[in-house]
Amino acid sequence: RNEVTEDLTPEQLNSLLLAIESDKHPIAGNMMKLALFSGMRRGEMFKLKWKHLDFNKNIIELKDPKGGKDQKIPMSQAAKELLQSITKTKIAGTTQTSPFVFPGRWGRQRTILTHTKVIRDNAGLPKTWRPLHGLRHYYATTLANSGKVSMYKLQRLLTHKNPTTTQRYAHLRDKAMKEASDVAGE
Repeated sequence: RNEVTEDLTPEQLNSLLLAIESDKHPIAGNMMKLALFSGMRRGEMFKLKWKHLDFNKNIIELKDPKGGKDQKIPMSQAAKELLQSITKTKIAGTTQTSPFVFPGRWGRQRTILTHTKVIRDNAGLPKTWRPLHGLRHYYATTLANSGKVSMYKLQRLLTHKNPTTTQRYAHLRDKAMKEASDVAGE
């Protein structure tokens, strides 16, 4: 039961982005940025293949996601630019490239990524903050607090089956609550 809500202050986000930019790991920072720009789950990024990206239609196909049924999510401009900047990984000892966007050893599907914790620590974030899942939470919270995205649309973007799950991710920040309460005064 994944009930921890994780958010970042603007200062923490800035510190994290600086830590990502200064880090030399070939995959961790890009995965963190994709979580921030798309809300994708860690496992979905591990399974992501180049053939699942449609840069013409700006669609990311999620194969065998947590909910079981393949899904498609829109590719934001930031996600598109990030994904297009990634160089395909050559498989050692061959002329072939890995079919995976974020490959593991020998070009196979990645099963683990611990370096995100190094980036988290370098950013000065709490040890309890989970990098990839925390960025998924940040994505949901940011969209919910924008006032531009309905809970239904957010549920679809996060590929949640149950709207109560989306509501848990999308807690409202104090500023959004204050702005909402000011509407009554106006």
